[in-house]
Amino acid sequence: MASKRRPVESVKPEKKRKRKRSCEEPAELCSVLEDQQVKQTVREAWGQKTACTQGDLELDCHPFPHCIIRNFLSNESFVENLQRELLQLNFHEKSNDLYKFKQSDDLKKRTEPHIAGLRSALFGRFRSWLGEVLGVELEATVDISCAKYEYTDVLLCHDDELEGRRVAFILYLVPPWEDSDGGTLDLYTTDSNFQPESIVKSLVPSLNTLVLFEVSPVSFHQVSEVLTEDKCRLSLSGWFHGPSLERPPRHIEAPVPRSLHLPRDETLLMEWVNPMYMDISYQEQIQEEFEENSEIQLKDFLQEEKFRDVREALRLSQIQWTKRGPPNKRCYEAASLDTLPQCLSECLELLRSEAFFLLLSNFTGLRLHYLCPADDEDEDEDEEKKDIQDGEATGSSSEPSSANTSREKEPSIPVCCGEVRRWAPGGYTLLHDAEAAQAEYALDLVLPFCGADWQSEFGGFTCYVANEEDEELLTVYPEDNSLALVYRDKETLKFVKHVNHKSLSESADSSTRRAFYDFSFVYYE
Repeated sequence: MASKRRPVESVKPEKKRKRKRSCEEPAELCSVLEDQQVKQTVREAWGQKTACTQGDLELDCHPFPHCIIRNFLSNESFVENLQRELLQLNFHEKSNDLYKFKQSDDLKKRTEPHIAGLRSALFGRFRSWLGEVLGVELEATVDISCAKYEYTDVLLCHDDELEGRRVAFILYLVPPWEDSDGGTLDLYTTDSNFQPESIVKSLVPSLNTLVLFEVSPVSFHQVSEVLTEDKCRLSLSGWFHGPSLERPPRHIEAPVPRSLHLPRDETLLMEWVNPMYMDISYQEQIQEEFEENSEIQLKDFLQEEKFRDVREALRLSQIQWTKRGPPNKRCYEAASLDTLPQCLSECLELLRSEAFFLLLSNFTGLRLHYLCPADDEDEDEDEEKKDIQDGEATGSSSEPSSANTSREKEPSIPVCCGEVRRWAPGGYTLLHDAEAAQAEYALDLVLPFCGADWQSEFGGFTCYVANEEDEELLTVYPEDNSLALVYRDKETLKFVKHVNHKSLSESADSSTRRAFYDFSFVYYE
């Protein structure tokens, strides 16, 4: 009897496996994809970079080739059930310099019938069709996830380039959507250096519409901030993998010019700085705290009258503001210095003055002025650097000791660079490879003029992160007349978080929240 039971028991798992496979709901794709003549027409148009329309399929090559397929899934009930299954998934908050939205786990192994059915259709029949259109053998790699974009969520300018990605796709599963709801897929033109310039096309999400484009050096795009508070921008997105397109060398920006301090004495400090920060014993306390934490915020830094004068001057119409880009690295406005009112020019003069360099030295212990004493550790490091430099310059360390001595006594000359910035909704800065490669020791200074009720949920705060790490080391929130000082090393990068449209809410005081301003400086020993 026992021998008869064993075969029965061994069959049960096999039945379960068959039932699991039969759970998959077949996804029927739109009929235009079955038409051989359409496929040939699209292939020729894509190869020649010309536009074409075939029923529900539209190919446009400006600013880069992208294809829109409406009614991608031919069965409406399949679409509804797919939406229902996706909304029941677990979503995780995703937020960094580039984006803020909710994302599901990888859908590669999900067994829900309609998710599994769509996955099979996308990476089976449709992958074959797409490979024939592009004339490229696409890999069977499954790379797909689900994203929910809700109020203030955003994905900023990027090109999607990563080893192995050949074609990006997005399938929208949204309620009726308008341009005013935000969440559009914005496409950028590029300049001669393959850097993004401006948005020339915005695709409004539409239910059951698939958008795809080749990942290339010019495929810069973004998902604009979602502005509606009562809709969810649900989508499936991922990549078809294959041989990457050739990429030109990455463009390297010219370094920001640095300047020496201005010869101004402490009279300037007495006119501008809160008297408590001029007290030597208080400066010692500040330095002690700074040396322990590498950062500090000095509240009520400017004298009240000077602070009010600067705040009012920042809103004057005579200032010309220039947009700083490119948008894959930054997006904010900087003041043209020759259009600044006298009050703002004097504030800049303060931050560049010799007296202020010395004050910063007293606050931080950094060698930003020759009167700042060097500790033994700094002297040892400097001597080691000099020895290395001497050896590299001469190929030998046998120079006369008198020559070495004179060179060692030459002090490094502190320098700075800075600007006046205006942050409106949509403003941000991003981390990028060139910044990481050029990172160096520096003291960051930010003096905000943001209004007393600026809230952290509006964005605009500065985040410090370790290079190639997701963990935030420090977040500095804008606070009126609070001088923020942060010392960073070569492995620390920073970005300003995207300023969202909550700052324009009807309950906000438009005079303080429509934009905020800051003086941003970097000092080098």
